[in-house]
Amino acid sequence: MRNQSLLRKALANHFFSAVVSSALLLLAFTSPTLAADAERGEALSQTCLGCHGAPGLRNPGPVYEIPMVGGQHASYIVSALKDYKSKARAHKTMQAQASNLSDTDMQDIAAFFAEMEGNSRPGLTDAQSAARGEANSAVCASCHGKTGDGDNAAYPKLAGQYESYLEQALKEYRSGERTNAIMAGFADNLSIQEIRDLAAWYGKQEGGLTAPESKIFKFTD
Repeated sequence: MRNQSLLRKALANHFFSAVVSSALLLLAFTSPTLAADAERGEALSQTCLGCHGAPGLRNPGPVYEIPMVGGQHASYIVSALKDYKSKARAHKTMQAQASNLSDTDMQDIAAFFAEMEGNSRPGLTDAQSAARGEANSAVCASCHGKTGDGDNAAYPKLAGQYESYLEQALKEYRSGERTNAIMAGFADNLSIQEIRDLAAWYGKQEGGLTAPESKIFKFTD
C-alpha cells in the first residue's frame, strides 16, 4: 500500500512538471489588468454575495459548503469565472451567472473580492485524516504553498477553505467534471480516502479567505 502511494505521488509529480510551464502561459492570459475597478466589481457582485456572502451556506446537490472567495487571488477568480462561462466547470448556477459577464466584468468582480481581508477559521476536521493529508500534500505545495496559503496568484488559496468544498472540487477534477490538465493529472491518481484526507488537511489550516457579508449596493448616475 505504501509503495502504491509513493508511486502515485511520483507519477503525479512527473505529470505536473511536464505541464506546469504551458499551463502558466495559459493562465497568464486570464490575469486581471491593473485597471480593474473594485468599486464597480462590488456593484456587479451583489448576486454573487447571495451565496458566497453567507458563511456555511450549502450547495443543494451535491451537498457541500459554497466556497469562500473573499481574499482569493484575483487571477484565479477570473480563471474560474471563464471556466464556468465556457462550461469547463459543471455547475449550472455558476454557468448562468458567468454567461453574461464580459472579461472586464470578471476582472472587476475579482478585484473586489481579492481586496477583502479575512482570516478563515480552521475547520473541525478529523485529526488522523488531516495527518494523512499532510503527508500526501507535498506535491501540492509547489503551487498552493506548504499550508495552502500560497502567494502564487495563478493558483487558488486552499488554507481554511471549507473541507466539503475542497473534497467536492478534487472529486470533480478526478471525474473530469472540471477540465484542468494539472489538476486532472494529479487527482486521477487519488483514491476517495486520499481526497478526503487532503481536504481535511487544508481545511484545518489558517488562511486569508473570508465569506463577506452582503450589503445593498445600487448604481448611481
